[in-house]
Amino acid sequence: MFIDIAKIKVKAGDGGDGAVSFHREKYVAAGGPDGGDGGRGGSIVFQVDDNLSTLADFRYKRKYVAQRGENGRGKRCAGKSAPDLVIRVPRGTVVKDADTGRVIADLSGDEPQVIAKGGRGGWGNTHFATPTRQVPRFSKPGTPGEELEVQLELKLLADVGLVGFPNVGKSTLISVVSEAKPNIANYHFTTLSPVLGVVRQGEGRSFVMADIPGLIEGAWQGVGLGHQFLRHVERCRLLVHVVDVSGSEGRDPKEDFRIINEELRKFNPELAERPMLVAGNKCDLATEEQVRDFKAFVEGQGYEFYPLMAPIQEGVGDLLNAISRSLAQLPPIRRFEAEAPVLQPIEELQRGQVEVQDQDGVFFVKAPWLLPTLRTVNFDDSESLQYFQRVLMETGVIDALRAAGCQEGDTVDLYDLEFDFVE
Repeated sequence: MFIDIAKIKVKAGDGGDGAVSFHREKYVAAGGPDGGDGGRGGSIVFQVDDNLSTLADFRYKRKYVAQRGENGRGKRCAGKSAPDLVIRVPRGTVVKDADTGRVIADLSGDEPQVIAKGGRGGWGNTHFATPTRQVPRFSKPGTPGEELEVQLELKLLADVGLVGFPNVGKSTLISVVSEAKPNIANYHFTTLSPVLGVVRQGEGRSFVMADIPGLIEGAWQGVGLGHQFLRHVERCRLLVHVVDVSGSEGRDPKEDFRIINEELRKFNPELAERPMLVAGNKCDLATEEQVRDFKAFVEGQGYEFYPLMAPIQEGVGDLLNAISRSLAQLPPIRRFEAEAPVLQPIEELQRGQVEVQDQDGVFFVKAPWLLPTLRTVNFDDSESLQYFQRVLMETGVIDALRAAGCQEGDTVDLYDLEFDFVE
């Protein structure tokens, strides 16, 4: 079964806790603190695997959790960092935030993409020794790993997409120009999933063609089968609209042409501007007058028209040459750019309990509900920093620090983020 959309939960590993330890050795007085740091938690990494063609594996396993970093130990021994959890997906998979729809990564290249970062290991008590605090009996816990729900969408990578009504000859066309072997029969919806084929035109000249399951009126709203696969058309550099010019099933070719173009526009307005060639198939069943009339109709709208008899490859060569010429002038296959996180309105934040611990003048804040907001803040940007300051004030974090005795100039630690408290 062709599965091209899935929703999973990913959780990066938490960082290991720092150790509280003191050096003890014979004849060595006041050995001092020697607690080691915790190890980093494993990150969630997505990697392209060309041996995969669908997202079927994610139907059965929907939660992926990376390992936690080891805790620090005495004698300044740092805990071992956990390995990254690598999740393999087909080429062309787009990873989105399931809650907001934000594009996190496009897995079209070979480079791995970190989707959720592992937590940093906590500091051992070695880091907290000062001339006035010579026996620190505390350490920092590891920070939690990032956790989120993501939606995976497979958008096939193809240079050319064949679109049109069911049973107009798209599968026949791709079968005669490539090594693809789609199911071919004289009834609607024979093609139940997209079929890819490589079209070779001599030494060093080739392109990838995709047979998209037939569209019908209302496809963009979920009618028929084609609506499930309209997303694959988005990546195609060039569209070839296959039309039954003979009207052998009692339909009007001109109306078919208009309906499919309208469905593409409603699904994504950009598709209405996508370069398109028109292939008039089943010319052997049409009269010369029907072919001339439809050609004039198509060319009157600014499209190139190519008459075909796909089963016997009549006119196929001219169409392939036109496709090659068009592709040479078009940009490469579209890749979706990662989108920056959107700052959530403060009044919509899900607020929870704030816990503050005073350990020798360092105030550690625990507020797990604040972690998703922290990840969206860019501390190098003044507006983002001001947003973060408003969050601390309006969600009660500043009040909790004051209640714990935090005064101006004291150090505040908020999940590995340290800053001086300012009234």
